[in-house]
Amino acid sequence: MVQGKEDSRFLFAGGGTGGHLFPAVAVAERIRARLPESQILFVGTKNKIEGKVVPQLGFEFRSIWIKGFSRKISLENFLFPLKLIVSIIQSIAINLNFRPKVAIGSGGYVSGPAIFGSSLVGAKVILIEQNSYPGVTTRLLERFADEIHISFEETKKYLRKKEKVFLTGNPIRQNLKSIDKTEALKHFGFTSDKKTLLILGGSLGARSINEAAANSIAQLNDSNIQILWQSGNIYYENYKKYAGKNVLVMPFIENMNLAYSACDLLVSRAGATTIAEIVGLGIPSIIIPSPNVAENHQYYNAKSLSDKDAAILVNDEIVKDALAEKVVSTIFNDDLLMKLKKNVSELSGKNAAEIIAGNAINYIEQK
Repeated sequence: MVQGKEDSRFLFAGGGTGGHLFPAVAVAERIRARLPESQILFVGTKNKIEGKVVPQLGFEFRSIWIKGFSRKISLENFLFPLKLIVSIIQSIAINLNFRPKVAIGSGGYVSGPAIFGSSLVGAKVILIEQNSYPGVTTRLLERFADEIHISFEETKKYLRKKEKVFLTGNPIRQNLKSIDKTEALKHFGFTSDKKTLLILGGSLGARSINEAAANSIAQLNDSNIQILWQSGNIYYENYKKYAGKNVLVMPFIENMNLAYSACDLLVSRAGATTIAEIVGLGIPSIIIPSPNVAENHQYYNAKSLSDKDAAILVNDEIVKDALAEKVVSTIFNDDLLMKLKKNVSELSGKNAAEIIAGNAINYIEQK
């Protein structure tokens, strides 16, 4: 048994995007539930999502100066070496002060210095890699890891230390769950006698998906499909005019459990968090990888599902003209919907957070 609070110190590092942050949060919540007296510290950047979300969830948070290397020429890139050196020094200081027994890195540039610092103080290191093609941070930290938990079988071929790699799935938060479909439809003012399409333009907006949705509205309306469309805050003013009897346009959907439960088919990007939720809830989907992400990881995520007939992949460059036809041919094909649902559900890592949390706790019990 874990003997005391002093022995139960966990450091988490990961962020920049929700795809890197929320798997770490899912594991931290499981640890907190099992060890209420444990000390949990998140390391991140204060001006990214983790700087806002982590303190709201009641976890201790410390920031470092690191910022990712831009693919565009900018002044920030010239500062990158300095920021990296300062961040490593900050991370070592944080680790020397906190003395974690276990460090969990969930990706993003911020996890590099923080987890490296943890390895220097003797912490056991667990890495979580959400994407099909592992990020550069995971590949750099691999040598320090005791365990690497992946979501896609094909990820293993890109990693050197295969004996440390476990196909566990992407941790998802405990509050993600299915709700009675009739209740979910009623919440949005929809009825159960029509097919329902959920379009996620992203929390900030995915321009090409929104453009494709606008271009498809007439045909989808003619097909009597109900549409729940999250446009993103920055695009809402441009697209709210498309709202109507069968179309609800929202800048942001607060309760994704209701949205996921209401839909027969989802259209979205292929970010790690969305993929984990699609898999965790068994949602039939059309996924459009963003071409504007590091190492093209969304394409690899989407292809991993598509190759298993667990989702339909549509490339970004053709989505504006192809979306309506693809939605109509899919949403009214009940056999295809059932096939997608069955295949994607078989990839589920619903217990991933519990497994990783359990392994982290076991390291403390061994000390």
